[in-house]
Amino acid sequence: MPEHADLLEQHRIPVTAQRLAVLRAVDKKPHATADILAETVRQEIGTISRQAIYNVLTLFSEKGLVRRIQPAGSSARYENRVGDNHHHLVCRECGLTVDVDCATGETPCLHAADDAGFIIDEAEVTYWGLCPECQASKAKN
Repeated sequence: MPEHADLLEQHRIPVTAQRLAVLRAVDKKPHATADILAETVRQEIGTISRQAIYNVLTLFSEKGLVRRIQPAGSSARYENRVGDNHHHLVCRECGLTVDVDCATGETPCLHAADDAGFIIDEAEVTYWGLCPECQASKAKN
């Protein structure tokens, strides 16, 4: 994986301490919200505005450096796993979000019955349930 500064330069994004810190935060906390990433960046470099975090994340999303996902009922989350069509598991209880590789073999639900003339290039699937920790917590109660 290229160094963060090299990655920014490859995408013609000027290298700044804030941008590098945001990339490192996304590495450390995949599927984190902008607020969580902002706190992580602040711990590393000190003061940074919430708007600056949003601006950097928007730029990185547009350039394909991070992927923005937004499971139903959740704030947007950001990850650095880009360039593939993976999906996510989301815990209904605690919100834990983890990556799931695409299904292989016969996957009829990933083919639209009527594509309405669209050229489909991605399917976004979110699996919902309870993570092992929340299952154990419910079992105790």
